[in-house]
Amino acid sequence: MHTITCHARLHRAEERIFLECPYSSAINNLIKKLPGSKWSQTHRQWHLPLTNDSYKQFSVAVAGIAAINNSPLKNYLLQRKPEIKTNVSPAAPTARKEAAPPGQPVKQTKGANVQPAGITSSAGRLRQPGTSTAAGIGLVNKQVLPALKQQLVLKAYSPSTIQTYMNEVTQFLQTIKDHSADAFTAQRIKDYLQFCFETLHLSENTLHSRINALKFYYEQVLGKDKFFWEIPRPKKPAILPKLLNEDELRRLFNALTNKKHKAMLFTAYSAGLRVSEIVNLKIADIDSKRMQIFVQRAKGKKDRYVNLSPLVLDILRKYMLTYKPCPKIYLFESEQTLTAYPIRTVQQIFAAARLKAGIAKTVGIHSLRHSFATHLLDKGTDIRYIKDLLGHFNIKTTERYLHVSKQQLVNIISPFDDLWKSQTVDW
Repeated sequence: MHTITCHARLHRAEERIFLECPYSSAINNLIKKLPGSKWSQTHRQWHLPLTNDSYKQFSVAVAGIAAINNSPLKNYLLQRKPEIKTNVSPAAPTARKEAAPPGQPVKQTKGANVQPAGITSSAGRLRQPGTSTAAGIGLVNKQVLPALKQQLVLKAYSPSTIQTYMNEVTQFLQTIKDHSADAFTAQRIKDYLQFCFETLHLSENTLHSRINALKFYYEQVLGKDKFFWEIPRPKKPAILPKLLNEDELRRLFNALTNKKHKAMLFTAYSAGLRVSEIVNLKIADIDSKRMQIFVQRAKGKKDRYVNLSPLVLDILRKYMLTYKPCPKIYLFESEQTLTAYPIRTVQQIFAAARLKAGIAKTVGIHSLRHSFATHLLDKGTDIRYIKDLLGHFNIKTTERYLHVSKQQLVNIISPFDDLWKSQTVDW
């Protein structure tokens, strides 16, 4: 049985319950049908409104299918400034909060029965204190978020990075309450990060994201040079890319009937493109003379050229001639808005095709990019060329595909085979 860990985050000025769990199509289908559920592309997680009804509906929906770990959510609620009404029986005493040092969990008197499912207020949401900002941040830190956002905008960070950094620093400020963030020392940051790992049970990737956001604030906004040098980073798990073999790709593509959808996925696999690069492709980016595709302002604001397959070029020409309405600017335009396709829609197209093709692997559309790189390695392409095609800054990012390529492994014979051939083992 899977375990779903519930975290609370501020997402676009709204408190949300983020659900962290291994991918499961059954759980995924249940959560996406819940009222108010949304998918976060940044965190790769579903999230729900932080309300009593929303949590109840979620817990009922996954009952018997997944276990719920709501410790991070309860810790978040206990640390907040607002007074929270809970489902406490008349005989039980109400919870009494005690002040806790920054980075330490708030103590609760014995007998209190605080459950995320019992959150209520007159508006159905958590009330904010009069001594805090709208996000539950102490007034002593009211300047932090505006200063952070201004610096991020001036340095031309992407909207998704700005949103991530703002969310992570907001979580930090909500935890330290009325303690001045600007006065924090490196040791107090260490204490806070230890609390995040041991008490909030944040994943290694989330901790890296939070460290990056705090590092930016202290070094880029406050000008504390090399402030984070002595703060260690958690070791990330070595997760290998998930890919599809050629038979699975064949079944995936054949499961599609819509010509536009076919052309999208053909282009993604043939050139190793990210989903964001697919939806932003313009007709003018297809250079049939040089047989190249121009990928503009990709991840890291980096332009690059990738090879254009002659077969894909022919498919795109047929698609342009036959599909109505004919696209005007973007290669794959939405029929409703006549603008670029939403990323989420393309992800859903892939997911539907995967299910129809009967592919059991838990992969998303990014697996086409992984498959492109790995299959090129299998065919003997130099990894340095693959690095440029994928648009990686560092070749170490590309080298992880060496671990999933079978080019060098295919000729290695298992020692068991030799033992069996010796005819000294019975079956």
